[in-house]
Amino acid sequence: MAHQFSLPPLPYAYDALEPIISKQIMQLHHQKHHQTYITNLNAALAAQEQAHASADIDIRHLITLQQKIKFHGGGHINHSLFWKNLAPYGSADTDLSRAAPTLKAAIETQWGDVRAFMDAFAATLLGLQGSGWGWLCRGSDGRLEIVQTKDQDPVVDKVPVLGVDMWEHAYYLQVLFPSLLFDDCG
Repeated sequence: MAHQFSLPPLPYAYDALEPIISKQIMQLHHQKHHQTYITNLNAALAAQEQAHASADIDIRHLITLQQKIKFHGGGHINHSLFWKNLAPYGSADTDLSRAAPTLKAAIETQWGDVRAFMDAFAATLLGLQGSGWGWLCRGSDGRLEIVQTKDQDPVVDKVPVLGVDMWEHAYYLQVLFPSLLFDDCG
């Protein structure tokens, strides 16, 4: 039997990110969108297992299932990371100096200061054509870099540090201001 994935709980209440992200968006994004990726991933994995068990090795069918596994599996992976990147506005976790001093130092080394990083990050994310994700990643050389992934493609050759969902479902009911990513940029 194929492994069954399940919706991970949020590490905060649905209304904890207000006024930046509303309770309504968080519930819709987590309970509906993320759950749909999981439901469809589980279905694709079960269909793949059934095809192999029945020796139904139609290559076109298997390729279609692999595409579904990649898309919905990526959606599950990306969202599972995304929820951990968020914290209630004004909490200690949004103060980069206290919550992640090593990361802050690496950002300052690479971009000069946090504001310059945020500007570069926003420019890269806003340059994404269509739907996808923006990521701050650590490469194999240890350096930070800003990357985009299309659709629900997960980051596979780097370590994701911070991810931002750039699909409209994340924000379409409300405007998110990139300058509010961190309370204290200093």
